[in-house]
Amino acid sequence: MQHPAMLVLLLSLLATLRSAFHTHAEFALENLALRQQLASLSRSSPRPRLRLTDRAFWVGLSQIWSRWADALVIVKPDTVVRWHRAGFRLLWRWKSRARTPAESHVTPEVRALIRRMAQANPLWGAPKIHGELLMLGIVISERSVSRFMPKRPAKPPSQTWRTFLDNHLGSLASIDFFTVPTATFRVLFVFLVLVHNRRRVVHFNVTEHPSARWTAQQVVEAFPKDTAPRYMIRDRDGVYGEAICRRLEGIGVKEVLTAPQSPWQNPYTERLVGSIRRECLDHVIVLGERHLLRILKSYFAYYHSSRTHLSLGKDAPEPRAAQPPGMGQIVELPQVGGLHHRYERRAA
Repeated sequence: MQHPAMLVLLLSLLATLRSAFHTHAEFALENLALRQQLASLSRSSPRPRLRLTDRAFWVGLSQIWSRWADALVIVKPDTVVRWHRAGFRLLWRWKSRARTPAESHVTPEVRALIRRMAQANPLWGAPKIHGELLMLGIVISERSVSRFMPKRPAKPPSQTWRTFLDNHLGSLASIDFFTVPTATFRVLFVFLVLVHNRRRVVHFNVTEHPSARWTAQQVVEAFPKDTAPRYMIRDRDGVYGEAICRRLEGIGVKEVLTAPQSPWQNPYTERLVGSIRRECLDHVIVLGERHLLRILKSYFAYYHSSRTHLSLGKDAPEPRAAQPPGMGQIVELPQVGGLHHRYERRAA
């Protein structure tokens, strides 16, 4: 019977020693923690609702007092840890937003010019506007340009270039047809000859009734003497026939045929056709052959001399010289019937 009494005495002694070693600061912190919880409970019934200040109190207390969890009653210690992590994420999100470089060095004039270009050229994205700004001597990152443009839906990435195309870029051309409906529901065929190294369209023509002989003649007209490329990419459309094979062989050009139903193997021309549709033909109604020829002539004039290309380092097929700010004010020149614009500096 003496053992329980001795055990109680021993526990009492340990509690006394523990109290003796408590510092005044710990008693004060424990008292503060308990008072804060009582204040929280008095504001809520039946379940306490903690305010942002309550959460900040416990997060701060956990950083300066090692025994904060012993005094916590109304929530679990894990909850305080989650509050701390959430506060850490909010802090670094705020710091990241505060340090964005686009706001610091872009003048209001340049921001207004970017918005003006985006509004006047709804078919342009950040790369094209960035290219135009470089031509005007305005040094800015493409990422900054995109920040000041109106938000637009994301577009799918372009197709991957094949190793053969990269290795033979300087001696490679491609041909292709695409169709255009007219106002009277006739179908016109557009024939294109594209040289890859500078993305130049060296020849194009329009017909309602394409034939192998007509197509072969277009290839001959596209390449005068000693200007033909080494390789010519084309698909397996039956319109080409033996006539074009003989003409290409006669001018020393080796054909490279794409696999059936594989337009991605002729990506340069496919991308060109897509650009013609998106940037021009999707916005007009074609009346006939002559009308279509005039439209394409206007578009290719813009395409070669003004339009900046990602693959050409934001330059045009016919190189454009950058114009520094000292050359004068920026003027806007409409092209392709106002669908696109060219920006230049001219003295007042």
